[in-house]
Amino acid sequence: MQFKPRETLTEQVAQHIENMIVFGQLKSGQRIYEGPMAKELDVSHGSVREALLLLEKRHLVRSTPRKGTFVTELDEHFVRSLYEAMQLYLTHTDIKLLRHWTPDYMEHLESLYEAMNDCYRRGQLMEFLNIGMEYAQCSITYADNYFIVSALLDLWPSAKRCAFVALRQGPAVIESNLRHMRRSLDTLKARDEAALARITDEYAKEQCEQVLNSLAKQRPSPGQASG
Repeated sequence: MQFKPRETLTEQVAQHIENMIVFGQLKSGQRIYEGPMAKELDVSHGSVREALLLLEKRHLVRSTPRKGTFVTELDEHFVRSLYEAMQLYLTHTDIKLLRHWTPDYMEHLESLYEAMNDCYRRGQLMEFLNIGMEYAQCSITYADNYFIVSALLDLWPSAKRCAFVALRQGPAVIESNLRHMRRSLDTLKARDEAALARITDEYAKEQCEQVLNSLAKQRPSPGQASG
């Protein structure tokens, strides 16, 4: 791959490995070897090591002394913990957005919603996911809280990873995402705080279960595992 001069090499290597994890090229629990990764990307071992430190902060890898660095396991505890945290943070930021949105900002959210609808009609899953994450991050503009913003930015890669797992189940999951967005937009316009908090909570729980269901389907049966 070719790297861009605008970003540090470490950041670009981290982004590349992040994408490999988010989109399943590096599997849950898989060990990441610095040497082969450095050779593949044509960078130094130090650049890979620093990138992995960034990814550990973003919860995508875990380093075990004397054993190495491994892709974080997408197990039930991790997934439920992630969505519980996301629900708490996003409820806070959504309420602030509800209280302070402007017509221009709502127009921007509507445009993202329409873009996601268009991606769905065209069968463009990756574009749908990327725009969906952009939509989800919009309320951060109004968060006005250093610690919440910092925590959310570190959670986004895992949220994107889980969303990709869920969306691979097909149209039903994509349609539920669009329904949630439509309800959220209408509730923001109505400035109904209680309803918005309820929608955010319901959506977090729904997507959590979608991710867990998808992971369960991907798991080999005992017969397959032994064969």
